[in-house]
Amino acid sequence: MRTRNRLEFRVGREESGLDSDQVPSLATLRVKWQEEEEGLRLVCGEMAYQVVEKSVALGALESELQELQSRLAALEVRVAQLREARAQQAQQVEDRRAQNAVQREAYEALRAHVGLREAALRRLQEEARDLLERLVQRKARAAAERNLRNERRERAKQARVSQELKKAAKRIVSISEGPDTLGDGMRERTETLALAPEPEPLENEACEKWKRPFRSASATSLTLSHCVDVVKGLLDFKKRRGHSIGGAPEQRYQIIPVCVATRLPTQAQDVLDAHLSEVNAVRFGPNSSLLATGGADRLIHLWNVVGSRLEVNQTLEGAGGSITSVDFDPSGYQVLAATYNQAAQLWKVGEAQSKETLSGHKDKVTAAKFKLTRHQAVTGSRDRTVKEWDLGRAYCSRTINVLSYCNDVVCGDHIIISGHNDQKIRFWDSRGPHCTQVIPVQGRVTSLSLSHDQLHLLSCSRDNTLKVIDLRVSNIRQVFRADGFKCGSDWTKAVFSPDRSYALAGSCDGALYIWDVDTGKLESRLQGPHCTAVNAVAWCYSGSYVVSVDQGRKVVLWH
Repeated sequence: MRTRNRLEFRVGREESGLDSDQVPSLATLRVKWQEEEEGLRLVCGEMAYQVVEKSVALGALESELQELQSRLAALEVRVAQLREARAQQAQQVEDRRAQNAVQREAYEALRAHVGLREAALRRLQEEARDLLERLVQRKARAAAERNLRNERRERAKQARVSQELKKAAKRIVSISEGPDTLGDGMRERTETLALAPEPEPLENEACEKWKRPFRSASATSLTLSHCVDVVKGLLDFKKRRGHSIGGAPEQRYQIIPVCVATRLPTQAQDVLDAHLSEVNAVRFGPNSSLLATGGADRLIHLWNVVGSRLEVNQTLEGAGGSITSVDFDPSGYQVLAATYNQAAQLWKVGEAQSKETLSGHKDKVTAAKFKLTRHQAVTGSRDRTVKEWDLGRAYCSRTINVLSYCNDVVCGDHIIISGHNDQKIRFWDSRGPHCTQVIPVQGRVTSLSLSHDQLHLLSCSRDNTLKVIDLRVSNIRQVFRADGFKCGSDWTKAVFSPDRSYALAGSCDGALYIWDVDTGKLESRLQGPHCTAVNAVAWCYSGSYVVSVDQGRKVVLWH
């Protein structure tokens, strides 16, 4: 402001000293100066505005710079962390490489060791097969030699007795009137006849050689002839029966009582993870309170049914392979199991280790059942044979070639029934060598169940049906189907109820299906604890409980 006053003062002095001719130029300068001043003001205003804008922009840039610097610091920290992690991972990679190298060396060593062990195992298996074949051949030779010795002994005995009879018939006996003399003569002849299993017809010789001083001699001779005929007839009858004089008749188990009415199960009472892997077989004992289950873990567990609960009774060990079938003998004191180890094994209840091994099959044994006669059993195998066994000697008494994989067998009084992969059920007379009948069904046969009266047969097959066969007319009487029912495997087992009123089977979806045998209708469907396919079911002889087992290790008690 002061500078401006000074300029105005100077201008006034100059104006006062100037000539009148210079006045327009000064005015012009003044105007020009004012214009320039105004321009400077505008320029200053614009510059001030720009300074403000630049200051704002500078502040924003400084903020952004600070943010970028903070991000840069964070990234630098992250980079340092990643570098450290990378170094650790590189170290881990090196460690893993070292471990892999060590494990590779160990693997190569194990592989070489396994190769040696496999070669040794193959040698042992070949030796075992050779030993088994030798054992079977030796047993067969021993049985043949025993039969030959018995036959020779019997022939010698018959020849000796025949000679005694001839001597007795040729002997001259005097008969007096005294009762003592007659009694002694008859006693002597009676003792001689008691030794005779097969005499010759000697009536004429006896009549010629005997002296008859009295009329009673004729009666005595007729009595002797009659006794000889009786003994000979008895011997002929024994020979027709296939037994020797001293042979004992076949011993049979006592008949198991059957319930009058079966109770349908409604709910699961007990659920157990009973085995270490898949459970394939289940069977009730004849007293309905003892239960056996067998699985792929090569164990058989015996359970007591106590108050709608399953309690562990015993574990049977020593099976050579996965258990495919279990069965109690009618007395309930023995357990027979079929295994994948080409054999069946026998246990006594109360003894943990196997009592006998029935070897002779060349493939998996899929079924093993007791017969109604003591010390006899039947097995079926995938080697296309069914074998009958003498359990007293652990000896195969008969081998039947059945033409197809056998998945199950059942036994009647004088009949063996087998179910096969070729969709057929075959009937074999246990007293004859040939198949007596074949009934075709649709689908591979997975199981057979024979009713207690031996008049009806229940079959389960892979066409998802159950069939009831009337054995009196050898015809399929009923076919059971249901929506949702699917047969889960080639070893799925279905059973009759004890009174043959119902048929029971487990399905691939874990449900149990129960049909009424008389009407053919689905009576009940039980869905519960099973989450995998049900392999087998069992119905106790009292008709009160049902047990099912599945591929997921479960054993379920239904009531």
